[in-house]
Amino acid sequence: MPYLGLDFGSAGARTCVIDDTDTPLHHGQVTFSPAHNTADWQAALFDLLADIPPHLRASMQALAINGTSGTVLLTDADFEPLLPAVLYNAPCAQTINLPSALAKGEWLRQRAPAARHFFHQADWLATLLTGTAGVSDYHNALKTGFDVVSMTWPAALDGLPMRKLLPEVVAPGSKIAPISRRIARHFSVNPACVVRAGTTDSIAAFIAAKVREPGVAVTSLGTTLVLKLLSTIPVNAPEYGVYSHKFGALWLAGGASNAGGGVLRQFFDDAELARLSMQIDPTRPSPLDYLPLPCPGERFPVNNPQLMPRLTPRPADDAAFLHGLLESLARIEAQGYARLAELGATPLRAVVSAGGGASNGVWQQIRERILSVPVCMASHTDAAYGSARLARLGVALLP
Repeated sequence: MPYLGLDFGSAGARTCVIDDTDTPLHHGQVTFSPAHNTADWQAALFDLLADIPPHLRASMQALAINGTSGTVLLTDADFEPLLPAVLYNAPCAQTINLPSALAKGEWLRQRAPAARHFFHQADWLATLLTGTAGVSDYHNALKTGFDVVSMTWPAALDGLPMRKLLPEVVAPGSKIAPISRRIARHFSVNPACVVRAGTTDSIAAFIAAKVREPGVAVTSLGTTLVLKLLSTIPVNAPEYGVYSHKFGALWLAGGASNAGGGVLRQFFDDAELARLSMQIDPTRPSPLDYLPLPCPGERFPVNNPQLMPRLTPRPADDAAFLHGLLESLARIEAQGYARLAELGATPLRAVVSAGGGASNGVWQQIRERILSVPVCMASHTDAAYGSARLARLGVALLP
């Protein structure tokens, strides 16, 4: 039976359809701009549905959507957005003393006081498919201030005008409702297809990696380094950029460094990275010690907005320079996991790599030497694939 996962980001969206064995059956992709235009999100959603082969739509069993964490919008009673969405990185609500996503919602409410619904990106897209509003998942709701330990909205929010707009919060993978009959007829989708509560984009990528044991982590080697460690206890330290997502009976503890592959792109293209990496001996430490930040400021494993990049001295040998950069990034990764352990998280015992840098075997060997734990590449890293697994397994996916 087919199951659909949808991954919505700030510049585009993807689909992945899998079967009962998690084997991919179909992939789709669209791009959109500007990122805050909700009409483009809706068009992308419907285009992606229409692109799925008819026989898969006709037998679709369930679907789940992940969205960009911290991207929110307000709508009227008919789910029509009243203003453009506010993106995860928008500075508009920095002066409002509320959790980040909630502050964005309050900023919108002050400009649209007649609003009836507050949505995270994934919630609104699910509502378009079901006609059922007022439900979110506890991954998206975390940055809106939801208390994932007590599983309640904090009492401190009760007196705020925004409180009446906030959704009921359920576990990712929970059944929301069947797909609406109108959508089912229009796209020839199985009318019994269940829409499940979704998750955030980064957690969908974690789900794609199929990590289930405490002490195993996923490092996303993209433009930035993002660390997520499965832990038996939550750790939260905003002063270090550390927070924990509830993950069933376990917790996803982690943080995101500003350092990462974005710095490598300042100096090398893909072909150069591949060629120069082959000239590096990963068993030998580099004598170079860099702080490969793309610009001033770091958030994890240290939180220092004034921390300056350090990318000199640069040797004449480009392979030696790359060696120093890769090793310095691996040290930041090791410091990140050490920070999580210092705060009480389950100690690291293995790392699964995702993102564009995961395919670099030389970097993997360097990281394995510095982390002192086994490092492997995830067989799947696509967030849409993770959402498809959430659609298939529902809450049973959470340990």
